[in-house]
Amino acid sequence: MNHPVVRVLDALYLACIWIAGVALMVMCLVIPVGVVARYVFGFGAQWPEPIAILMMVVFTFFGAAAAYRAGAHIAVQMLTDRLPRVLQGACSWIVHLAMLAVSGFVVVWGFQLVQGMMGQTISELPWLPVGVTYLALPLGSLVTVLFVLEHMVFGSQHDRPICTFDHEPGIAEEAI
Repeated sequence: MNHPVVRVLDALYLACIWIAGVALMVMCLVIPVGVVARYVFGFGAQWPEPIAILMMVVFTFFGAAAAYRAGAHIAVQMLTDRLPRVLQGACSWIVHLAMLAVSGFVVVWGFQLVQGMMGQTISELPWLPVGVTYLALPLGSLVTVLFVLEHMVFGSQHDRPICTFDHEPGIAEEAI
């Protein structure tokens, strides 16, 4: 699809993948640093654990948004696949509305949490306000809201080449 909104959301989707990937990479690098510092050098570094937890939260919320758009999230379809086509469509809309409600809740209350925690710091990382560590919740949920709205307006995007990584370059692009 070549709609300008979808192209912007394509870029946002790729940004989510990169953010989640970098967060996972940092987490995988920081945890061994803490283990080596403790068991090889004999002192416990205080910063690896909070950084790893922060990266896990970032990975979770931005990765979940990307997974939703790509159709890679967990979906139990045993019941809905056996329903008539009209009821399947109704169930799909119910799921989208539920996703909007949950994601919207996290956006609103997440931003309130961020604001409420800006005056506190993490003892291991005194330069980092706690509110900043919670930013991934409302931002990742806001991206999820955008992807849900995109799905409701433009349809599913999970079969497009940008969301499928197991295609031959050039072949899938010709089908567009």
